[in-house]
Amino acid sequence: MEELIAKRYIKALLSDSDLEFVKNVTLLFGILSESFENEKFLTIMASSEISVQDKTSMLLDAVKPANSNKIDNLIKLLVENKRINIIPAIACELKKDLANLTKTYNGVISSDTDINPSVIEDLSKGLGKKFNSAISLSFIKNDFNGIKVEVNDLGIEINFSKDRINSQIIEHIIKAI
Repeated sequence: MEELIAKRYIKALLSDSDLEFVKNVTLLFGILSESFENEKFLTIMASSEISVQDKTSMLLDAVKPANSNKIDNLIKLLVENKRINIIPAIACELKKDLANLTKTYNGVISSDTDINPSVIEDLSKGLGKKFNSAISLSFIKNDFNGIKVEVNDLGIEINFSKDRINSQIIEHIIKAI
């Protein structure tokens, strides 16, 4: 639900904006959303003892380096509507929008065995060519019995399970007999 609300605010914020503004806003909200991982900050923002003006002032000070009336107005609107808590969702959606604008995506390769970095680079290039994008893949070793490639922002998931391949080979041999 927060994502839907965040998208509405982002749509208004980014209307008639260039790519540089989108990059700056994404960076700014990414940093601002990290504040929401701090318990003291969350306590201050949730406190009814702290006035709306003080909360607004705090957040405006945080975004002051951007020197943007659009961002200032968005912060004021979020505080006024008691929607400060959607700032992390706004940051997340901005990252997705920036990735779509620049066609640059990050993904993950999961496997229970180590994968050569050159193979990871080849997979990145191959997927990038297939989807006309720049895709950067990172490797995570886990207990998946095979190889799984995920690029969530593009909706891609490719996996090759050793168990599934073995069962298909057995089925094929049985059919051949």
